[in-house]
Amino acid sequence: MLTADARAAGDGERRRRIVLKMSGEALASSASDETIDADVVERLAGEIVDVHSELDVELAIMVGGGNIWRGTTGEGKGLDRTTSDTMGMLATVINALALQDAVERLGQPTRVLSAVLMAEVAEPYIRRRAIRHLEKGRVVIFAAGMGNPYFTTDTSAALRAAEIEAELLLKGTHSGVDGVYSADPKVDSSAVRYDQLTFMDVINKDLRVMDMTAITFCKDNGLPVLVFDLMQPGNLRRALAGEEIGTLIT
Repeated sequence: MLTADARAAGDGERRRRIVLKMSGEALASSASDETIDADVVERLAGEIVDVHSELDVELAIMVGGGNIWRGTTGEGKGLDRTTSDTMGMLATVINALALQDAVERLGQPTRVLSAVLMAEVAEPYIRRRAIRHLEKGRVVIFAAGMGNPYFTTDTSAALRAAEIEAELLLKGTHSGVDGVYSADPKVDSSAVRYDQLTFMDVINKDLRVMDMTAITFCKDNGLPVLVFDLMQPGNLRRALAGEEIGTLIT
């Protein structure tokens, strides 16, 4: 699904460096009352380990916390927005540790790097340290967003991808929507899925792909985004292998 330029970005001596944005809801399951579904996490971990070893990529993951807490939810119930967002950042750390455990049980070394200092459970996020971990073949899991309230983990993923000089940002969806549509396909049966868009298309059409701060950041920094259904088994491999999948935004 990648363009020639996007495919070429991975050519050369350095392995392709990718950031996967995974929502917190991806770690839960509609079939379970658990906030984190161990079976779902194990399956996703298996796919992460497989693509990391077989496709020879440097993989970093930004995980959200919406399965546990959303800052906007707390604000709507009267909590201070900064406090509520901080609670959401801590939720992402819980998810990051769960994912780390599942990945490492499959033999793949990982490091959780947190934007909020908590030395007992995660390393602090330091750009050069993150890059070094990737170069050593470790999967890096970013936690606590960017450490600031009012910013979503979509924007945090875009920022980290730019900082570590990633070639591509993967936006994995969890709700069964396999790309960017002209309207909500769950509501409008005539909605059409786009194979490819420009960032200006997304902005001008007000397409709800990621939050607009993340989209404009990716546009300004020339960072392509591939939106695809992460929950369909095998889709992560298909996305990284360049198959026709999802919607590519350039």
